[in-house]
Amino acid sequence: METRRRSVVKAIIWNAMGLAVMTVVGLVATGSAAIGGALAVVNTAIGLTLYVIYERIWAGISWGRHG
Repeated sequence: METRRRSVVKAIIWNAMGLAVMTVVGLVATGSAAIGGALAVVNTAIGLTLYVIYERIWAGISWGRHG
């Protein structure tokens, strides 16, 4: 079973990468770094929250595990 801390660290790293990508996508789509950055921050906050919940749910499911 994975610790809560590990799940959170994984989620933060994953979302930092997503933040960078979404900032560029938002900039290209809107032409504005401020709007692109704001969209990326909102997306990252939602994604981080949902990812942590998703990981914790799966950590409690034994299906597909060996040993």
